[in-house]
Amino acid sequence: MDGFLNIHKPAGMTSHDVVARVRRNLKIKRVGHAGTLDPDATGVLVVAVGQATRLLPHIPLEPKVYLATIGFGTATDTEDASGQVTAQADASGLTPEALVAALPRFVGEIQQVPPMVSALHHNGQRLYDLARQGITVEREARTITIQALDLITPPLLGAGGAIRVTCGGGTYIRTLCKDIGEALGLPAHMATLVREAVGPYNLSEAIGLDAITEAKLLPMHEALGWPTLRVSDHEAAELRLGRTMEGPTSGGECVALHQERLVALVRWESGHWQPFKVFS
Repeated sequence: MDGFLNIHKPAGMTSHDVVARVRRNLKIKRVGHAGTLDPDATGVLVVAVGQATRLLPHIPLEPKVYLATIGFGTATDTEDASGQVTAQADASGLTPEALVAALPRFVGEIQQVPPMVSALHHNGQRLYDLARQGITVEREARTITIQALDLITPPLLGAGGAIRVTCGGGTYIRTLCKDIGEALGLPAHMATLVREAVGPYNLSEAIGLDAITEAKLLPMHEALGWPTLRVSDHEAAELRLGRTMEGPTSGGECVALHQERLVALVRWESGHWQPFKVFS
């Protein structure tokens, strides 16, 4: 039972809660996820089952697409709707034209300071653990990439402007919402968040928690999307022992398949296919 699930995470559950549900439904312990979603957020959560957890560093997980609602006029200590209010201002004068004009400065490679409620480490502690203790530390800005940023729903009397963000990994949408507000001279926070896509995984194809079955698993080799080498019984046995294999030369990296099962990830080295990750 190895493969990937594209799950529609509901609000009110942590990503770990979803992993626990998959473990119960499939009666398997080895389960992981790619990219945490906050409890209040909904949308695509990619979950790896069984040996597929070993492929998480290799599967395509970008770009990510989010639909976020910005709450203008209110800032919070968590930069989202669950936090304590830290600042307020009248945002009724905000126009759609002003918001549209502000968005282009956030497209491309930009600098972003991670929020205190992130899972990044500071002196061996998670930032969110420090935040729970009321401790705030300096965080270095990091380079993130935003490919597209579009206004979907204009703000009405300063509230509820919805944006769609297409971005690379490591982007904090709550911080983006806060920063957009600051660019407009207003306190702001992320009011709602839906993750619409993670790489090739789309919300329209995601399954609910009640539909988690073995039949819904996407095979490991399909999730990778790499070129395929079909191998014989003997070649499969050799690869599983870590031995090289002769074969057609294509260069790069491939998946070695035996009877539609993933045997190994291989790369062309010194005239042979060399396995660098082997599966039982």
